[in-house]
Amino acid sequence: MFIGVVAMLFAGVLYAWSILKAPLAAQFGWGASELALNFTLAMTFFCIGGLLGARLSGWFGHKRALVISGFLSMAGFILTAVLQNASAVFLYLTYGVLAGLGIGIAYNVVIATVSAWFPDKKGLCSGCLMMGFGASALILGNFANAMFKSNIGWRGTYTVLGISVFTVLLISAFLLKLPEKKENDGKNADNDSEKQGLTPGQMLRQPSFWMAFMCISFLAAVGSSVISFAKDMALSVNAPDAVAVSLVGVLSVCNGFGRILTGAVFDTIGCRKTMLCANALTICAAAVILFAVSVNSLILCIAGLCLAGLSYGSCPTITAAFTSTFFGMKHFSDNMAFMTFTVMVGSLMATVSNVVLEVAGGYIPVFVILLILTLAALVLNVRLEKTIY
Repeated sequence: MFIGVVAMLFAGVLYAWSILKAPLAAQFGWGASELALNFTLAMTFFCIGGLLGARLSGWFGHKRALVISGFLSMAGFILTAVLQNASAVFLYLTYGVLAGLGIGIAYNVVIATVSAWFPDKKGLCSGCLMMGFGASALILGNFANAMFKSNIGWRGTYTVLGISVFTVLLISAFLLKLPEKKENDGKNADNDSEKQGLTPGQMLRQPSFWMAFMCISFLAAVGSSVISFAKDMALSVNAPDAVAVSLVGVLSVCNGFGRILTGAVFDTIGCRKTMLCANALTICAAAVILFAVSVNSLILCIAGLCLAGLSYGSCPTITAAFTSTFFGMKHFSDNMAFMTFTVMVGSLMATVSNVVLEVAGGYIPVFVILLILTLAALVLNVRLEKTIY
């Protein structure tokens, strides 16, 4: 488990883009829209990398798949470090495509490998791994920010990050092992036995997959949106600049804590109740922030940011635990890759939120839309309950 958490911590550096993009904007003069497109591409290829990771594990084994992911990730960061007066297209190819693919492969392989050791603790296992991934933006992001200001500079920092990710994934490739397969003693499976080994094709034909996929995507949209403009939103309710910056860190901490907390709750009360609780939490987050920006309350804004962080943290944990519980471990790597596309949908919805913010000139319309999405997710959640159970 420890090895998996460390591997996810370094792989999660992709999520520190809000910090990593700063020197690129200063060096090349790329605008906010160009840099935002790079992150969208990185998330898209991150999801594609998950699919590729499942295939590579099947063809070559998880060790070789992790080595390949390490090479791709390192190449993406180092090639970004040597860019010289290039157009943003080259950034899209290096960071967006190469780094996105490499880290997507690692994400899928590490989760599938470590989860195989904890069949009875799916939620807690997923939560610990997701906590490591989510904490990277806070830990490695701040580390990178400090290095930017040192003699190493941004080019040296990107190089160090690339080599570090490669080294950690290479070590993980040799240390992470799959548990030995045991003979299936007895044919005492219940009526859900077929669900415990669904292929990706079978899973995609299940109404429960699409309901869960859209439900998690809608919930993730709230956290993704809040993360994208957390500092500016805090400033809009008269937070001092230092407090606004600190709140971004608090949001990250809540995000990480939400992942492991959701995993523990999942193992205690089961999937159905956990998903409903996560849905209720996200509704509260959107409602509290909507009220905060309506009455210009910093205290309520802080509370809403904490709730949004916790709710966003629940999404990846639920995604992994739901997939393994209801579609089985036999094809978990492939199935998880498809479910991970909720990340891409959530980030696209966050982009829409920013467009609405720019057009409307305020946060109230944004959170009215996000609140509607959380209520739509609740409808899907209830229907999902009836479909599965």
